This record gives sequence, structure tokens and C-alpha cells, in this order.
Amino acid sequence: MNETHHPAVTELAGSLVLGALLEQVRHRWGGYQLVDHWKQGEFHHDTVLRVPAANGELPGTILVVATNCNGGIKEVLCFSEVPEPRALWHARCPENPEFAGTLPPVLAAATTTHWFDPCELLLPDARSEYREEFRERQCGGGWLARTSSSKH
Repeated sequence: MNETHHPAVTELAGSLVLGALLEQVRHRWGGYQLVDHWKQGEFHHDTVLRVPAANGELPGTILVVATNCNGGIKEVLCFSEVPEPRALWHARCPENPEFAGTLPPVLAAATTTHWFDPCELLLPDARSEYREEFRERQCGGGWLARTSSSKH
């Protein structure tokens, strides 16, 4: 996805950590609604926020904040509607056949110094903190802790 610059989105991404971004949204627009949280593998999180009081200061009311496992912001995307997780990942990694869907228009996007190609997290030899016998592959790639109900 290409960066589409917008001052408010760039400023939010500049927070560099999710907690600081949330505080900035609270201060600037009076709050937000947590819409969803998606995890892809061990090291990528997408937090979906609705900012109803953005009053045109954002190009849309939906923010997707991509973070690493420590809450470091990698990317902030702005939409007018909530994207489907697999459509978002299809846009990020179009050659991955396990992701599909059409992403709504990205109205603004900003990346940070924490950003790197997220497709690298999904490779079969991707780094994991789980020992092989305690992990399983997530749909699309990346590792999850094996649950007691998982096949052995």
C-alpha cells in the first residue's frame, strides 16, 4: 500500500506507541470506540478504532493501527469503513493465496521507523518465540501457540 499523507494521520503515527496514540486521540477528539483487534502471528497486531468526533480532521472515521508485539506503531491507516482482515492482508501481501478480498479505499496512511515488510512474518521459516512442538501455523502465515484442542 502506498502512503497517502494526511497531517493528522502522520501526527498520530508519530506517537510511535499505541498508548500514546490512544491518548492523543482522546485529547484531540474526546475519545474513540474500539471496533476490533486482529492478530496475525506472534508479532503483528491491527487495532481498529472508530473516531466519530474527528469532525473532518481525519479523512475518515476508521483508523487501523498496526503495531508490533510491544505496541510499537508500524503503520496507521484511515478508512471510511472497517476493512475485512483478510482484505487488508491481501493488500499487504497480494501474492499470498490465503488472503483475499477488496480493501475499501485507503484515505490516508503513514508508516514509522518500526515498519518493515509484514509479509516476512508469514513465511514458513519466520522467527517464532514458540518452540516447534508448541506452535501451529495461522491461516495466511505466522505462528500461534498450540492450544489443547489443536491437532498434534
